Amino acid sequence: MSGIRFTDEFKRDAVAQVVDRGYSVAEVSERLGISTKSLYTWKTQFSQPRKQINETTEQAAEIRRLKKELARVSEERDILKKATAYFARDAK
Repeated sequence: MSGIRFTDEFKRDAVAQVVDRGYSVAEVSERLGISTKSLYTWKTQFSQPRKQINETTEQAAEIRRLKKELARVSEERDILKKATAYFARDAK
């Protein structure tokens, strides 16, 4: 089932079947058609305190924003380097 994206609600429900209802990871993963690795990952992810999950999400968003900004600034720098070289060549 590679490439399928599950909603957080689906993931939480799957984890709840293991944590709250006492089903085994293998049983839930087989019934829902997901890998046991995914279910263990979700279990770890959703067992973190709510505040920590929010901080992690906010940090990921900040990292994405900073990467975009870095790419833009790097592109501007490269353009300015080329312009400086062009005008320096014409000044001679």
